[in-house]
Amino acid sequence: MVRPNIGIVNALIRITCGLSLLSWATSKYCKKPWRDSYIIVIVLAAMKVGEGILRFCPITYLFENNTETFFVEEDDEYDDDEEFEESYNPS
Repeated sequence: MVRPNIGIVNALIRITCGLSLLSWATSKYCKKPWRDSYIIVIVLAAMKVGEGILRFCPITYLFENNTETFFVEEDDEYDDDEEFEESYNPS
Protein backbone atom coordinates (compact mmCIF):
# COMPACT_ATOMS: atom_id res chain seq x y z
CA MET A 1 0.00 0.00 0.00
CA VAL A 2 1.20 3.47 -0.81
CA ARG A 3 1.65 5.77 2.16
CA PRO A 4 0.47 9.38 1.64
CA ASN A 5 3.29 11.90 1.39
CA ILE A 6 1.32 15.10 0.68
CA GLY A 7 -1.16 16.93 2.88
CA ILE A 8 -4.91 17.38 2.57
CA VAL A 9 -4.72 20.97 1.31
CA ASN A 10 -2.05 20.06 -1.23
CA ALA A 11 -4.20 17.13 -2.41
CA LEU A 12 -7.26 19.35 -2.82
CA ILE A 13 -5.27 21.89 -4.80
CA ARG A 14 -3.93 19.13 -7.06
CA ILE A 15 -7.43 17.74 -7.65
CA THR A 16 -8.87 21.19 -8.41
CA CYS A 17 -6.10 22.24 -10.78
CA GLY A 18 -6.01 18.80 -12.41
CA LEU A 19 -9.75 18.76 -13.10
CA SER A 20 -9.63 22.32 -14.41
CA LEU A 21 -6.78 21.52 -16.80
CA LEU A 22 -8.44 18.24 -17.76
CA SER A 23 -11.71 19.93 -18.71
CA TRP A 24 -9.92 22.72 -20.61
CA ALA A 25 -7.72 20.35 -22.59
CA THR A 26 -10.62 18.00 -23.34
CA SER A 27 -12.75 20.81 -24.73
CA LYS A 28 -9.85 22.06 -26.87
CA TYR A 29 -9.06 18.53 -28.04
CA CYS A 30 -12.66 18.02 -29.21
CA LYS A 31 -12.32 20.99 -31.57
CA LYS A 32 -8.81 20.18 -32.82
CA PRO A 33 -8.15 16.42 -32.48
CA TRP A 34 -5.02 16.57 -34.66
CA ARG A 35 -3.11 18.57 -32.02
CA ASP A 36 -0.93 16.28 -29.90
CA SER A 37 -0.19 18.91 -27.28
CA TYR A 38 -3.69 18.58 -25.83
CA ILE A 39 -3.18 14.86 -25.27
CA ILE A 40 -0.04 15.59 -23.26
CA VAL A 41 -1.94 18.12 -21.12
CA ILE A 42 -4.76 15.60 -20.62
CA VAL A 43 -2.32 12.95 -19.40
CA LEU A 44 -0.51 15.35 -17.06
CA ALA A 45 -3.80 16.70 -15.66
CA ALA A 46 -5.11 13.19 -15.07
CA MET A 47 -1.86 12.38 -13.26
CA LYS A 48 -2.35 15.41 -10.98
CA VAL A 49 -5.92 14.29 -10.19
CA GLY A 50 -4.64 10.81 -9.37
CA GLU A 51 -1.93 12.23 -7.12
CA GLY A 52 -4.52 14.27 -5.27
CA ILE A 53 -6.87 11.32 -4.79
CA LEU A 54 -4.14 8.96 -3.61
CA ARG A 55 -2.28 11.74 -1.73
CA PHE A 56 0.97 10.33 -3.10
CA CYS A 57 3.41 12.22 -5.31
CA PRO A 58 6.27 10.22 -6.85
CA ILE A 59 8.47 13.32 -7.27
CA THR A 60 8.07 14.19 -3.58
CA TYR A 61 8.84 10.57 -2.73
CA LEU A 62 12.08 10.68 -4.74
CA PHE A 63 13.24 13.91 -3.10
CA GLU A 64 12.38 12.71 0.43
CA ASN A 65 14.09 9.33 0.15
CA ASN A 66 17.05 9.98 -2.13
CA THR A 67 18.23 13.33 -0.86
CA GLU A 68 21.32 11.78 0.70
CA THR A 69 22.52 10.17 -2.53
CA PHE A 70 22.00 13.23 -4.74
CA PHE A 71 23.41 15.95 -2.51
CA VAL A 72 26.25 14.22 -0.66
CA GLU A 73 29.53 16.06 -0.82
CA GLU A 74 32.36 13.74 -1.71
CA ASP A 75 35.17 14.70 0.67
CA ASP A 76 36.37 11.16 1.23
CA GLU A 77 39.93 11.92 0.15
CA TYR A 78 40.45 14.24 3.12
CA ASP A 79 40.24 13.17 6.74
CA ASP A 80 38.75 15.50 9.31
CA ASP A 81 41.63 14.80 11.73
CA GLU A 82 44.30 16.18 9.41
CA GLU A 83 45.27 19.79 9.54
CA PHE A 84 46.15 21.45 6.30
CA GLU A 85 49.00 23.90 6.02
CA GLU A 86 48.80 26.62 3.44
CA SER A 87 51.95 26.95 1.43
CA TYR A 88 53.43 30.37 0.85
CA ASN A 89 55.12 31.04 -2.46
CA PRO A 90 57.28 34.20 -2.20
CA SER A 91 57.83 34.64 -5.92
